[in-house]
Amino acid sequence: MAQSSHLGRLKTEILRRWRMTSLLDILKETDLRVDFSEFFKSVSTRETLDPETLQKRLLLCLYGLGTNTGLKRLSDEIGDDNYHDLLYVKRRFIQKDQLRNAISCIANAIFRARSPQIWGEGTTACASDSKKFGSWDQNLMTEWHIRYGGRGVMIYWHVEKNSVCIYSQLKTCSSSEVAAMIEGLLRHCTEMKVEKNYVDSHGQSEVAFAFCHLLNFKLMPRLKRINVQKLYRPSTGNNDAYSNLQPVLTRAINWDLIRQQYDQMVKYATALRLGMAETDAILKRFTRGNLVTVHTPPLKRN
Repeated sequence: MAQSSHLGRLKTEILRRWRMTSLLDILKETDLRVDFSEFFKSVSTRETLDPETLQKRLLLCLYGLGTNTGLKRLSDEIGDDNYHDLLYVKRRFIQKDQLRNAISCIANAIFRARSPQIWGEGTTACASDSKKFGSWDQNLMTEWHIRYGGRGVMIYWHVEKNSVCIYSQLKTCSSSEVAAMIEGLLRHCTEMKVEKNYVDSHGQSEVAFAFCHLLNFKLMPRLKRINVQKLYRPSTGNNDAYSNLQPVLTRAINWDLIRQQYDQMVKYATALRLGMAETDAILKRFTRGNLVTVHTPPLKRN
């Protein structure tokens, strides 16, 4: 009861201090404090826009794209900057790498601004999952989703314990969630040190456990069919050990096979960490669907 009354007073005080605060005001205040707009540079060699005008149009473009309002509708509401001015800034200044650097800058600023008395010490755990969004057929990444139905794309997020998104990526519906999970852990580019990652059943596999172990991450999955999961025995010839685990134990680990392939495993893990190859391309080498079958044409009878 006391907690409920304190929460009500807190909401009342917030409304008294910051009444009718819009998302655009929050975006502008964030830029004034963090100066993330400095990451957006023109792709051309020469630029004539003054810094204040450029900053304003950049924030309007980011607001229109981030809220899905659209530049056309936003320009009609604002009135000062027309649609072609905003479209010019979007095409010349807003690129994928620049936007990712700006997001990392904001995430790091949130980590530094947190008070340990309120938020606790810095966390080393995050959770990752995907969500389907509908998209037009003309989009080259649009696919039919077997599980959810309908055409669309997937957005895969990595979110730390206190709800800060440290990485997001656009994926096709048929792409591997395991590859997206590992990609986010390695490429989040924030000051957060990730040690554990929580996923659902679609974000884990035996290959995922192996690579996460080699890359020094702890994979913490929620297994949907945990009743059929099996554990390998550490050695042969001791079948009576672990009497309470007998129903879930299976054959022994083949340690000789691991020793033979260990150098190759380290090679692939190093390629993932250094970004020398796409995560999805490396993981496909360990799936049955990637095996190439050679079909010989039938012999023709005379």
